[in-house]
This record gives sequence, structure tokens and C-alpha cells, in this order.
Amino acid sequence: MTDDDLAPAAIQAVVHRGVPLAAAWGVEVLQARGGTATCRLPWQEALLRPGGTVSGPALMGLADVAMWAALLGLTGGRDESLTTSLTIHFLRRLPPGPVIAEARVLKRGRIIVGEVLMRGEGSSETAAHVTTSWAAVAPRA
Repeated sequence: MTDDDLAPAAIQAVVHRGVPLAAAWGVEVLQARGGTATCRLPWQEALLRPGGTVSGPALMGLADVAMWAALLGLTGGRDESLTTSLTIHFLRRLPPGPVIAEARVLKRGRIIVGEVLMRGEGSSETAAHVTTSWAAVAPRA
């Protein structure tokens, strides 16, 4: 573990402070290290859309938070980068239940590029694929 490594609970605390909606949804940071992160969105009826499917807005929010967690894992919990784009491909419906998001940084520079794969907890089938880019912003002193 380096000085920049933080426990997942510490990254989760930063995420919950920075994105209060993630706290309201109960997003959990299971792992965040080396440009990757795994996050879990617990099941809530409020996150469903008609037909009993996890909603697109919930999945997009989870993907964005997971990518930020991956960046926080690279920077010791200090990152103020901003999302500039997020493209999501819904590959299959997610029935009610927790959702797992696995994010990874693909390129880091002035523009950061990443991807997120999402699946239902306990499933190995990818339900959504996200590509995202971020503008790198140095943390304030």
C-alpha cells in the first residue's frame, strides 16, 4: 500500500460527501485502487422504472460515481475532475436487485478516458457498457 492508497471506506466517504445522491442511494465502494473501482448499488424500489427494470438514470449515476471512485483511487482521494461525456449502451435489462459497476481508467492526461461495465449482483452477464471522458482538474490546495 502506498501513501496514495486509501481504504474503500475512505473513498466511499469522499464520494458520499461529493455526490450526496450517491449517499442517498447507498452506493458502496467495494474496491478503488490503481485506476479501477468496483461499486455496488443496493436495490431500492425507487430506482426502478415501469416493468420492474433498474432505471437508466440510476445506472448512469452509478457509472459516473464508479468512474470517479477509480480516479480517487489513483489520487489518494483527491480528485476534482469533471465528467465531459458519458455514453451508455444498455445490453440487457436488469431486474430488481443490487447492481455492480466495475470501472477502469483507460487513459489519463488532460482528458481522462474510462469505461464501466455493469451487471446484476451474482451475474456474470454485462448488462450495460459505459464509455466516459473527464476533464482533469487539479485539486484545490
